[in-house]
Amino acid sequence: MSSTFWFRAGCLSLSVGVALGAFGAHGLKSSLSKKLPEKEVNYYLDVWAKGSHYHFVHSLGMLLVAEKLQHKALIPCTLFGAGILLFSGSLYSLVLTQNKKFGAVAPLGGASFIAAWTIAALLI
Repeated sequence: MSSTFWFRAGCLSLSVGVALGAFGAHGLKSSLSKKLPEKEVNYYLDVWAKGSHYHFVHSLGMLLVAEKLQHKALIPCTLFGAGILLFSGSLYSLVLTQNKKFGAVAPLGGASFIAAWTIAALLI
């Protein structure tokens, strides 16, 4: 896959990240407040914010690596994508379902992020 593909993927991931961040900032609280006590609402809002933050940072990382590594970007960018799905996706799922089992998936995403950055550093 070309660096153009990964750059586009990063841009699309950023657009999804912005939309999910906006939902977390403007719509999620009222939805959670209908069924949960305030303390739990605040916990889940923090979890959502963490997922959104890592989603955004690693989407930017995908752009950076695609631009810098060009034809060598496949492995780190794939790992960034996997990390976003596993880490941020599991946190989003945890919040939307209140099923804490989704939290067990997050470390796999974190490991993907670490591997992506490490491999990118070795490929430069």
